[in-house]
Amino acid sequence: MKEITIAELGENMVTAISKEWMLVTAGSVESWNTMTASWGGIGFLWNRPVAFVFVRPERYTHGFVECCERFTLSFLGDAHRDILNFCGSHSGRDCDKAAATGLRPLATPDGCVMFEQARLTLQCRKLYRSEMQAAEFLDPKCLERWYGPGEGQSLHTVYVAEIEHIYTR
Repeated sequence: MKEITIAELGENMVTAISKEWMLVTAGSVESWNTMTASWGGIGFLWNRPVAFVFVRPERYTHGFVECCERFTLSFLGDAHRDILNFCGSHSGRDCDKAAATGLRPLATPDGCVMFEQARLTLQCRKLYRSEMQAAEFLDPKCLERWYGPGEGQSLHTVYVAEIEHIYTR
């Protein structure tokens, strides 16, 4: 993997996130978890490039993201859709995702986890987190559509993180 700058990225990240999907990964090469995500974004905030991602508290990956200063967003491409499907439908509490999928974790220079199969990896440092609140939804249809009717829905934790490094093949 080679490192590039944000100016060299030059790709439609809305399409990459929503259509290709990404793996949100936190931990170290010795102890990590990853999950598939198709919600998030890339932008510019607080005078720096940032990524924002959404992780439900009951996801096993949530605990890893909470405990770590950094996480990665890895884009595998369509050739690895089977890995993305598996990591989005199985919990790391119940299985070894690397053994089940053939994912080959690699350490970034900062000790974060990226994958040999990834065509693109963003290493991110957390700047902000917030628990989504049902009362803050301005369009109640979004709340009902994505979280169900009534109280007690499990809402996402939102993380905003600085994009520190970008690795590509």
